[in-house]
Amino acid sequence: MSDNKSSWASHQKRWFGKWHVYLGIIAGFIIAFVGVTGSILVFREEIDAALNPQLFVVKPSGHKIPPAILLPRFQQEHPAYKISYLAADDTKATATYEAYNAATEQEIFINPYTGSICGIRKHDSGFVGIVTELHRTLLIPVAGRYIVGLAAICLLILTASGLRLWVPQKLKQLKVALLIKRRASLKRQNYDLHRVVGLYSSPVVFVLALTGVCITFSVVVIPMLFLCSGESPQGVQQLLGAKSHYQAGVKPMPLTELVKNAEAAMPGAKVLGYAVPKDTTASYRFDMLSEGLPRSGKREMALLDQYTGKLLLNSRTDFPEVGNAYLSWLAPLHYGTFGGLPTQILALLGGLMPAVLFISGIAIWWPRFKKQRNKPVQKSDLRVAVLAGKSTDGVTGVHTPFILRLKKGFKYALLFIGFTVLMGTLYGLISGLPIRPGLAAMAFLTTLIQVNLVLSVVCFIIYALLFYPFGKRSRIWPGYLAWSLPFALVYGLFYHLCFNMGLSIF
Repeated sequence: MSDNKSSWASHQKRWFGKWHVYLGIIAGFIIAFVGVTGSILVFREEIDAALNPQLFVVKPSGHKIPPAILLPRFQQEHPAYKISYLAADDTKATATYEAYNAATEQEIFINPYTGSICGIRKHDSGFVGIVTELHRTLLIPVAGRYIVGLAAICLLILTASGLRLWVPQKLKQLKVALLIKRRASLKRQNYDLHRVVGLYSSPVVFVLALTGVCITFSVVVIPMLFLCSGESPQGVQQLLGAKSHYQAGVKPMPLTELVKNAEAAMPGAKVLGYAVPKDTTASYRFDMLSEGLPRSGKREMALLDQYTGKLLLNSRTDFPEVGNAYLSWLAPLHYGTFGGLPTQILALLGGLMPAVLFISGIAIWWPRFKKQRNKPVQKSDLRVAVLAGKSTDGVTGVHTPFILRLKKGFKYALLFIGFTVLMGTLYGLISGLPIRPGLAAMAFLTTLIQVNLVLSVVCFIIYALLFYPFGKRSRIWPGYLAWSLPFALVYGLFYHLCFNMGLSIF
């Protein structure tokens, strides 16, 4: 037992061990809080309907009024409630239509049989609304969204570094690393709990964190998906910003005709969401759903000229494969809906795990911190190695050559891309969808890695121009570039082989 302890203790002194400890302490509470609120939101629709049945449930009486007919009629009868978006699933007999007013941030619930108003509330009011805002922004204006995004990035690093720490030094230690020793001391059981829970929850936690980052930083991720597919990143802005051709005196085309045009352009798809033009030059956006993978349905999008009915955007043909994957896979992976109830339960449990790991991790760290704080200050072996000009771990030492870091970077990149696909694959395994979630995870992470490469190049250029010529030498920025470049090349190549060579994620 002492050998195992000493092996793991020395293991944790390496750079990835320190990253794991410090990030866990700094960001652990926020990560745990966001995870718990995310678990609640996995079943947000069911919870909201149970708490507010008068808003979501009506008694069927005859046939539902088609949304394309009800929407203009409602706006005419209730001009005070200007609708920006209408979510209308007319396949559920007892479900209401949900409208949203962007100007007032009001949600308006409409009886689909009569067109009457069932209720009105502020978008962020009520239990689910408050939890949603806590999960997305921590109720902090502007900055909160990015704090949550940075916390998700920290969770990605914590998951990867935690698995690296978990890897036993010797094969005979594998059994010990997979189980909790029940007859051991409480301290040892907590240590085993942290390792084992982290290991078994890592596939779900990793994908939840990855998709959370992509949702938060979508303004960067979406153009990068286009760029990685060999298309101009400005193309997505041009497509999504397509305008209607306004002519004075010309009335907009009836919504029923626009819906027919949209569904004709996308055979097999049905309109579930209607984004109403905000001015005379804006276009209608129809959010479509068709059968297929993921099991929650394939999400698609159409933009139409409000006057002529001309198709301005067809995501099925105008978006690259991964652009459609963003529409169809990102939110379902984040909330677990892509594989039905089994993966929703996994997502719920995965959201709770950061809280368990944070509490157990603090319980591991605090006694060690107190013990270390009470020790007399001595020169550590690491400090001696630095003064001697020796590499501390064979990878990140002070005088490690740039080319050696590149080689190590390629080695780790190849391992990590397998790890990425494996995480998504294990997440989807329980629902019988093992491969596609793994490919989706790889595609989304590729965009973040390419953005990281850009940041590393910018940092290196600033260092080379402003600091290096004046004798302010540092191994940090060259090392950052040396590690980022292999990851960007390996992920970019694998991305190209998968998605630009005809492989489908659907």
